[in-house]
Amino acid sequence: MKHEIDGLVSRMQTAGIPFEDAVKQFERQFIHHVLVKHRGNQCKAAVELGMHRNTLGRKMTELELTMVEVRAAYKRPVRNERPVYSELRKLAR
Repeated sequence: MKHEIDGLVSRMQTAGIPFEDAVKQFERQFIHHVLVKHRGNQCKAAVELGMHRNTLGRKMTELELTMVEVRAAYKRPVRNERPVYSELRKLAR
């Protein structure tokens, strides 16, 4: 993992991304990933992140991370796009 982070840091530095923007983007992605893992449950995500739920909410506002984005990541696809449903329809024909 250290090698991956070193490569990412090197690319960001070469691209001229300021430190504050890099930290902000990392925090946003990290929090988004944990929220998706817990299906948007902010209490469980806050416990895993080691912060209070109110702090998580404040951080989400600061990073402009909305629950709409989080829900979109784990939302089920439309029924006719689900693999099982599509296979059953083919068999029924």
